[in-house]
Amino acid sequence: MTAEHLPIADLPEESRKLSAALAEAGIATDVVVLPDGVPTAAHAAEVLGVGVGAIANSLVFECGGAPLLVMTSGAHRVNTKALAERLGKSRITRASPEFVLESTGQRVGGVAPAGHPAPLETIVDETLAGFPVLWAGGGTVSTMVSMTFDELVRLTGGQVTSVE
Repeated sequence: MTAEHLPIADLPEESRKLSAALAEAGIATDVVVLPDGVPTAAHAAEVLGVGVGAIANSLVFECGGAPLLVMTSGAHRVNTKALAERLGKSRITRASPEFVLESTGQRVGGVAPAGHPAPLETIVDETLAGFPVLWAGGGTVSTMVSMTFDELVRLTGGQVTSVE
């Protein structure tokens, strides 16, 4: 992998917002810029040389008009019906790309766990705890950030549960 560590000022705006959120949460890690986009967990895992399960996908869903961010392992699919029941919500549906952009300020394929215009209700897949290092979107399809499970939970304020 050839990742580039740029000064924060040289990062895309979405990644600068994530960097600010990381600093505010006391997480010492850099957003890295990859030479090509990595819009899927499988592609990101290949480029980073990690297992797909260590990729923390940032998936945005819609619940009654409000966004729900689900940080899930790249090795899993979210069972929206089971998750809705677990959370006591009537229905969870996949958000449109426009809703994702409006809710996060970031485009599908590069959504970061933080750095959004407002905090999002967040669910963190419990199986991500099994990986010493996680990689999540950095705000664009060409940026990624690494952190531990505990840091991800702290950064997002997320509720840890099963998403399957």
